[in-house]
Amino acid sequence: MLAADEKNNNFIFPMVVMSILFFMVGFITTMNNSLIDFLASSKWMLSFSEKQLINTAFFGAYLFSVPLSYLLNKLGYKISAVLSLLIVSAGFVLVYPAVTWGYVSFLVAMFVVALGIALLQIVLNPYVLALGDPDKAASRLNLVGFFNSSATVAAPIFVALLISTESIREDAPMEVRPDASNVQIPFLIIAGISLFLCVLLYFLRLPEIEEKNSTECDAGNPYRYPHLLLGAVAIFLYMGVEIGIPSFLPDRMRALGIDSIRFCGYEWNGTGVLSIYWGGLMLGRLIGSFVLRRLKVRRAIIFCCLMAMLLLAVSLLIKGELSVLLMLLCGFFNSILWGSIFNLASADLGKHTKRASGVICTFAIGGALLPPLMGALQQSFGNRALEVGTSVALSCLFFYYLYIVLYAAKLSAIRPK
Repeated sequence: MLAADEKNNNFIFPMVVMSILFFMVGFITTMNNSLIDFLASSKWMLSFSEKQLINTAFFGAYLFSVPLSYLLNKLGYKISAVLSLLIVSAGFVLVYPAVTWGYVSFLVAMFVVALGIALLQIVLNPYVLALGDPDKAASRLNLVGFFNSSATVAAPIFVALLISTESIREDAPMEVRPDASNVQIPFLIIAGISLFLCVLLYFLRLPEIEEKNSTECDAGNPYRYPHLLLGAVAIFLYMGVEIGIPSFLPDRMRALGIDSIRFCGYEWNGTGVLSIYWGGLMLGRLIGSFVLRRLKVRRAIIFCCLMAMLLLAVSLLIKGELSVLLMLLCGFFNSILWGSIFNLASADLGKHTKRASGVICTFAIGGALLPPLMGALQQSFGNRALEVGTSVALSCLFFYYLYIVLYAAKLSAIRPK
């Protein structure tokens, strides 16, 4: 396990730095999603499948997480973080000419950005786990996860302030369609911020945590440790849970004939409803960062999964606004799962922790693979059976939750003989 002497090091400052970087990861990822509708209505005139290639290009970079983890192992945490920010900045600079060259060039530029984000993710998670008491590692990871989640609120606002993202009818004439080049300035601003953070981080004095060999896992390679590989599978399935609910909730509402719901005195409709889900995720991570300082990680995972399963089950059995609200509430209980699973999967790996981070992050590709598979299952019932098809697709989440419960209860404790 990574170890650090809290008596000789003050970890408050590096935690502040990590929180800023986690915010940036969430901001950039969400900003891309916020730009999809704008690009689809621009003069590029993207089809539904073409505009989804933005997510494909972005999540596809995580398939390179394992080779990127070798880079982390060689360069160390700080230099790898500096390099990741430099790559992000370069990618956003490339966007400027890319949007004038065409959509394919834009996707290539975004893939470069995503490589930088993937490397930054690989660096941040194990580094935060290492900053202090190992028993409170999950608490720290959920605290910085709160800043990551808060970026999902800030990014759409940023995009809305700088460019118009109002929908344009598909049959609108070309001359009234927005120009795709309007995204150039927002991306250049992010490039400048990334470069500033890159330079600042280079000159900051951050503790370079040294891994100590574990008495259990001190030889071989990380792939021989069952709790790591099984934990990577848990991350894969968790991404299906996190993305699955907001992906299918609009169809669920449509099947129930619900256009909007009233919550906290406001009327929420369209994509605004999903803000409740992401807001619950953000709030849950903040609360979880305190709760996990006292509650065992395994127990917290099991409790949250069981509560989410109960809410989902009741939601699918009833109709009306309450059904929607219960499903949205699942976001609150999903909140601590990423950080807590990551903590269990990387435990007792000693010198292999950096490479293990690459293995775990690679399996985040579940967020890009599982929802389409669930969508294919939904579609097999046809449009006339939208409610049944959507319910069956959402029922897949029960299997994902059950595996995560099994991992927390039993599989995470398996060690090589």
